[in-house]
Amino acid sequence: MFFVGMGVYWLFFARIKGIARSGELSVLLTFALALIIEGILGYFFSNIYRSANPSYATEALYFGPFFLSAGQFYATLLSIGLIILLWAFLKYSRTGYAIRATMQNISAAQVVGVNVERMSMVAFGIGIALAGASGSMMSFLFTFYPAKHWEWIAILLALIVLGGMGSLGGALAGAFILAISSALVGYYYGPTWSPITFFLALFIVLLFRPQGLFGKKMEA
Repeated sequence: MFFVGMGVYWLFFARIKGIARSGELSVLLTFALALIIEGILGYFFSNIYRSANPSYATEALYFGPFFLSAGQFYATLLSIGLIILLWAFLKYSRTGYAIRATMQNISAAQVVGVNVERMSMVAFGIGIALAGASGSMMSFLFTFYPAKHWEWIAILLALIVLGGMGSLGGALAGAFILAISSALVGYYYGPTWSPITFFLALFIVLLFRPQGLFGKKMEA
């Protein structure tokens, strides 16, 4: 998936880099690709619900009087491991330095010799690879079908915005806050109301604190 991401960036996103309103075009291009992929998957695999069924998907781990779903437990451990590896990579590797420099100030990064185009491609590939890893874990936690991604866009956007754009730790904290809040809403008011937690959080944060709870205020 890392190499798929790099190929997608090179084929599509690199062509609109640097032109007027490239940010808006990137968003539109991303949605267009999502619709195309959704259509292709629907054509070849139909739009019925599916799920992966590994042997541990229905097992439970017992800790005294408590028990946890083995699949969710393993997925949580793997997710935390991936986040730690990503943090260490961005924090201590030379490529990580270059990616962070490109994110913070493209012009300054170019002045000190960073290949901005290559770092953008690598960062995009890492993002797609992590999305692939997340999808593989979600495949045995939730049922899915080609259009399922639309149900997750608002949730993922809420996590990122709540934590702060560009803040890895903030995104992790936002995920825990919203997940616990959603579970409490579902427990007291029913699962139908759980998704409103993410939409409400997104609305409040964008209205009162656009930089997120843990992010720095964005400069013009």
